[in-house]
Amino acid sequence: MKKLLAIGEALIDMIPSNTGKIKDVNNFSPKVGGAPLNVCGAYTKLGGSSYMITMLGKDPFGDKIIDELKKFGIHVDYIKRTNHANTSLAFVALDEDANREFSFYRNMGADMLLSEKDINTNWFDDSFALHFCSVSLGDFPMRKAHDKALQLAKEKGLLISFDPNVRLPLFKDHKYLRDTIREYIQYADVLKISDEEVEFIFGNCDIEQNLNEIFDAGVQLIIYTAGKKGAYAYTKNTKVYSEGKSVHAIDTTGAGDGFIGCLLFQLSRDGLAKEQLSSLTNEKLKNYLDVANRFSAISVTKEGAIASYPEFKDVI
Repeated sequence: MKKLLAIGEALIDMIPSNTGKIKDVNNFSPKVGGAPLNVCGAYTKLGGSSYMITMLGKDPFGDKIIDELKKFGIHVDYIKRTNHANTSLAFVALDEDANREFSFYRNMGADMLLSEKDINTNWFDDSFALHFCSVSLGDFPMRKAHDKALQLAKEKGLLISFDPNVRLPLFKDHKYLRDTIREYIQYADVLKISDEEVEFIFGNCDIEQNLNEIFDAGVQLIIYTAGKKGAYAYTKNTKVYSEGKSVHAIDTTGAGDGFIGCLLFQLSRDGLAKEQLSSLTNEKLKNYLDVANRFSAISVTKEGAIASYPEFKDVI
């Protein structure tokens, strides 16, 4: 299997000791997180090889992330360090249904300072896919780092996966975020979007109203997730549904990241080029979604993101 690359934020998720709003939490426990990093974690936990592209502070939290990634088998060769900003923190609170509230300490965060000059052309050799999200597409150097990485991924023929992963508290200008997401959809071969994100991005709640626009932008495979309600996959020729799994959710952090990481692992395992995505059969797509649903369902029964992800034997 070829390696997965993911670019974007790597940070510390501060997980609460009790349910309720952030102001009511008694204690927080630091867990390694960041959506692109979580996708690497899922891909690697299942047996693949992944490399995270980001920048961390030269601080104890940056050291913790490096140590944890090594422990999980995620390669850290493409991670830069800086003295100019601290490693980002995300404080998370969970209600009784494990839904989340966020408060970010990331202004500026070290990950935001990764620049296009930090991106190495050789990283994209012998790679399967590049995954990215929208959190790092603000008006700071990391956006240009994304542009360089996406350019190189296109030139080298990598599959490109985009999960908008909307985090409104990080953007004062929500129109900027919406416009940016819509702009970057054109780079994606695979678009993963949740039921909570459709209205913000497209102005309506029905993903199927927006399929033609997404396909016209060049996307080959659309993954639409709705938590316990299940997931859908769309190509220009196919629509597939996979029923959600009913479990007792402890922590939903990283569930969507695990889903797309698991899907990318399956695509890579089967050696699928991006040109083959639109011709996937109903049966094959259904199997991919079923496995990814099982993966995510298992992950939410434990705390944290990568630490909660199951292994290949547990989902296949």
